[in-house]
Amino acid sequence: MIRTFLNFVRSLFKKLRELKFTHYTPSNLDYRINLLLIRDTFTDKSTIGKLYLNGEPMCDTLENPWLDNQRNISCIPDGQYNVRLRLARESATRDYLHLLVQEVPERNYILFHIGNSAKDTQGCILVGLTRQQDFVSNSRLAMELLMKEIIHLGGEDIQLIIKNR
Repeated sequence: MIRTFLNFVRSLFKKLRELKFTHYTPSNLDYRINLLLIRDTFTDKSTIGKLYLNGEPMCDTLENPWLDNQRNISCIPDGQYNVRLRLARESATRDYLHLLVQEVPERNYILFHIGNSAKDTQGCILVGLTRQQDFVSNSRLAMELLMKEIIHLGGEDIQLIIKNR
């Protein structure tokens, strides 16, 4: 039990060391914030990928499997989307700052939010610091780190590109 916990802590620290954070400078406000989601693992229960912020690895992601863009049970189509910050007060279910993916064909309220497995999402994108099959962990910390970096970059003009590998 202790060995498992220590291995977990070591892997968490390793993951945190691997993250390369951008530093806030006034010139950062002149640029679009680019999120790139590369989906690389597809099962009948989930779609797992890697999220990059302005070219730097940020976190892992978990979504529903592809089921023809069906509302609440499918991941969204790959493509390019505008994204905006969404305040907790705008949501009845999320009491923290999160992201809203805009103009998804035939869908609405697609969020980046906290969660660990496909049962925690209804078509949204979950973030985590580590991944296993059909699971991401340390989601709350991953969301906090992602929001911190986006705010440091100005928090506006966010573009998401989703690609399937």
